[in-house]
Amino acid sequence: MKETLSYIFYGTEAFASEIELFLSHIIKSNEEAERIATKKTPICIWGIHGIGKTELVEAFAKERNYKWSYIAPAQFEEMGDLLGMPQIKEGQTYFAPPEWVPQEDGPGILLIDDVNRADDRILRGIMQLLQNHELASWKLPKGWHIVLTANPDGGDYSVTPMDDAMITRMMHITMQFDVKEWAKWAEKNKIDPRGINFVLTYPEMVNSGERSTPRSLVQFFQAIHQIEDLEKELGLVQLLADACLDKETATSFIAFVKDKLGELPSPEDIINTHNFEGEIQQPLWEMVNRATLRVDLLATLSTRLVNYLIVNDLQPDTQQFQNIKSFILLEFIPNDLRMGMALDLMNGSDALKSIMSDPELSLLLLENM
Repeated sequence: MKETLSYIFYGTEAFASEIELFLSHIIKSNEEAERIATKKTPICIWGIHGIGKTELVEAFAKERNYKWSYIAPAQFEEMGDLLGMPQIKEGQTYFAPPEWVPQEDGPGILLIDDVNRADDRILRGIMQLLQNHELASWKLPKGWHIVLTANPDGGDYSVTPMDDAMITRMMHITMQFDVKEWAKWAEKNKIDPRGINFVLTYPEMVNSGERSTPRSLVQFFQAIHQIEDLEKELGLVQLLADACLDKETATSFIAFVKDKLGELPSPEDIINTHNFEGEIQQPLWEMVNRATLRVDLLATLSTRLVNYLIVNDLQPDTQQFQNIKSFILLEFIPNDLRMGMALDLMNGSDALKSIMSDPELSLLLLENM
């Protein structure tokens, strides 16, 4: 596991859903600040590389139909990339804003990505932007909010330390990885289901080294998506794994394939089968009935089923309802997994809550509380 004790983060360590709540609240506060003509406060999201900071902010903006502007100041070579280039008009010099500067009113988000990988001169130039949402040569239009991402100081990251004058111009939060939240995101974004099964079964492989991160795992899962039979193409799968991941993670995935653990039934299989016992129950029992019960595989499948139902806001018909119920009632499903599924479903839509109101399920859960 990558050592993080020497890293310097800021703000509370939080999962993706908590950061979205934080973003939403601060943006609403900034909208009120703008309304009464007081200063808005930028938000800085800290976290290790590849954990999904940028994707989270972009998805946040897209889901709310916010306008979007992105800069990576590490690519800026001179102050003109930030301030704009001088122009002469009617005998006076002025700065033409860079192309990335928004021109229309928001709501919108300007993402300053990997801010502390920028040169110190650029960082010092950004300070005024953070303080006033403007520079000497241009200002952000009404309704725009500044969000930054940063890698931790300390350790082996090549970053430019930010002094207190800059740190105190922002509100801070640190992103942490949560396997269940990632799995829900992956389900929503159609990541290869074998990859989702692998991460849920071996969550310790995520961030296990410098190269195995949520980002590199997604790259790998995209690369294998077109390979129908991974075991038949094991040589190619190994090449692709080695291209993206640490050796330990690549080796674990190859073992995962050889052990046929990627062949767990999909949520669609469970929900839509017309022969639950023959197509789901019996094959699943044969897979998990080892020297010790493979609870990890059952946990993987339980998480994927609940995520699929929630992400797709499924309104189950009579047959689908019975299949979901049959899965929850499987004798070899541990009670703690049953309780976890129940709690997650109760946080879903009314249709999903109705599953847990079934008398047989309710009685079983009450008996095991």
